[in-house]
Amino acid sequence: MGAPPPAGAMKTLEERFGPLSYDLLSDRRGSRVWKITTGSGAMVLKASVPDSGNARNEAVELAQENRCLLGLGEAGAIDQGYRIDSGRSADGHWLAVRWIDGVPLWRAFSVARGPEGDRPSVRPWLLGIARTWARRLARLHAVGWAHGDVQPTNTLVTRTGTTEIIDYALACGPDPTDRLPYRGALTHTTAPEIADAVLSTDDGTHIQAAPSADIWSLGASLFWCWTGHRPVVYEDGADRREKLRAITEGNLLGIKAARPWHFPEFEQLITSCMAADPDARPAAADVVEEC
Repeated sequence: MGAPPPAGAMKTLEERFGPLSYDLLSDRRGSRVWKITTGSGAMVLKASVPDSGNARNEAVELAQENRCLLGLGEAGAIDQGYRIDSGRSADGHWLAVRWIDGVPLWRAFSVARGPEGDRPSVRPWLLGIARTWARRLARLHAVGWAHGDVQPTNTLVTRTGTTEIIDYALACGPDPTDRLPYRGALTHTTAPEIADAVLSTDDGTHIQAAPSADIWSLGASLFWCWTGHRPVVYEDGADRREKLRAITEGNLLGIKAARPWHFPEFEQLITSCMAADPDARPAAADVVEEC
């Protein structure tokens, strides 16, 4: 069970869904995440931890994610039923979203991450994951949004082999006001133009992520989870700025040297998504067609 969810959140959700049970999934960096189970289904509850050193930042990020989900839902970029509720109480800020029954991309790709993965059933499965992932992104991009944090842990693969995107806290919409400055996300999947902007501006400057940056991150995530190697070459002990410089310099690991087995169609998709020039990358809708 672990630490209990915020009392205010539980009261609100119980009034809507009836008796609840919970399981603590994570407790780190000033926030906690639970799986909440009701008689009709399940949801994810995120909450800031008031007495932690990072509580204020986490509360602000949760409020921002809530605003992003409302904006994306209104624009038709995501299912409006994904966001369930949000609020504040004496216990801090909280956000509830629909539970998605899937596994993170890295774990899902374990079946393909080796020579034994080269079999007829795996090839269309890999392309199907890329296609449905790009389809989710295309809905965002069509209304002027970028996810801003495309990476393996924010991508779940369902039992049917389709892809679902989670965690919209860093999403960049058409209106960049009233938000925390976007300064990139996971370094390993940061697009070169975002890396360059982070290096050339101060920490308080907002960087407006474009859809093309999501596409680079899509390619980098597929590269990483299929080959088992990060796509950019740098030392494990390098600091973030060193890693970002390696990205801007195009210090990439060659996919032919890293691939677990030969799959030209998939390799070409990854390579085109990771083009250094944002204008040379395919749009998400093009990736859907290519797969």
